[in-house]
Amino acid sequence: MNLKKTYITLSLVFAVAISSNAQLEKWQKGVIKQEYLYDKAPFPSCHSATLVETPTGLVASFFGGTRERDPDVEIYISRFVDGKWLAPVSAADGVQPDGKRLPTWNPVLYQVPGGELILFYKVGPKPSEWWGLMKTSKDGGITWSTATKLPDGYIGPVKNKPILLDNGNLFAPSSKEGDGWKIHFEVTKDNGKNWRTIGPIDGSGMNAIQPSILVHGNGKLQILARTRNRAIAESWSMDNGETWSPLAKTNLPNNNSGTDALTMKDGRHVLVYNHVLPPGDLAKGARTPLNVSISKDGKQWSAALILEDSPISQYSYPAVMQTSDGMLHFIYTWRREKISHVVVDPAKLKLKKIKNGIWPSMKGYVAPVLTETKSEEP
Repeated sequence: MNLKKTYITLSLVFAVAISSNAQLEKWQKGVIKQEYLYDKAPFPSCHSATLVETPTGLVASFFGGTRERDPDVEIYISRFVDGKWLAPVSAADGVQPDGKRLPTWNPVLYQVPGGELILFYKVGPKPSEWWGLMKTSKDGGITWSTATKLPDGYIGPVKNKPILLDNGNLFAPSSKEGDGWKIHFEVTKDNGKNWRTIGPIDGSGMNAIQPSILVHGNGKLQILARTRNRAIAESWSMDNGETWSPLAKTNLPNNNSGTDALTMKDGRHVLVYNHVLPPGDLAKGARTPLNVSISKDGKQWSAALILEDSPISQYSYPAVMQTSDGMLHFIYTWRREKISHVVVDPAKLKLKKIKNGIWPSMKGYVAPVLTETKSEEP
């Protein structure tokens, strides 16, 4: 082992990281807080965070364990109390009646207006074989009901938050893997007691999962979704989600990693994703940087933020929400080691148009060269 060469390589990595952090500030106008949900946890790996505002404060959830797919992976809850995040506690596990353990996956929180907090999650050996469950809380995530299994074939919202439409339908954006990647919707009018399915929608030869829903008004909806096709996919509905157009590529890249999107109170749309085009003709690329774009119409997007940009991957599986005070909250996986939380004032964002799918340059900012990656999981 050449220690001198190793030290030089490490020094270069650290130098690039320090330089990129200083330059990254140019892309972080509007950021008012950056923090981790915890410093230490009883698990080494975490992923797939979700965030919601309840009457008693913010509540976050994610899965943690030895490693994704391992049977000790459980669903954890963190609550924001008196200005700080409390230590994560387990809210659900995959222990079966016969004592066998299976991993848990992809929690999604939903606060019923004036009602209970719902935790949707999955249990199973892998995504093509998992099933959906839900728990409810009457005290903002402190205590939880016993788990209720969703009807056979239902998994609930697969990654991103459900949307309550004006007609009373709660639309859970969902998808299935296994026999190809297919997007569908699971719809309930009674907060999970009864369900119906819409879709799968026409994939038009694309492999897409994990959609999020944007609301344009007058029954017009849009989804944005992760794909294996090197681009974020979209589909549109003009009848409150009952029928959908075939999937089509947007001009925004996708590295086969999760995204999330939200329609803000002012009608603009927010998208958080890795603005990364994988090398060559590969479908999958490194999950860095993590970007935020804004649009008025869901078609033309402007660059707004770079939440993370480092030669070390990954920053992934983001979620976005807007709290009652108008602030945007982003939560995401930080290198599979921690969960990061960023608060942004949307009124302070500086926007630059994205042309031909290329993130605009900013004077003085040079993206760091990827020199080290951790294994990129599903």
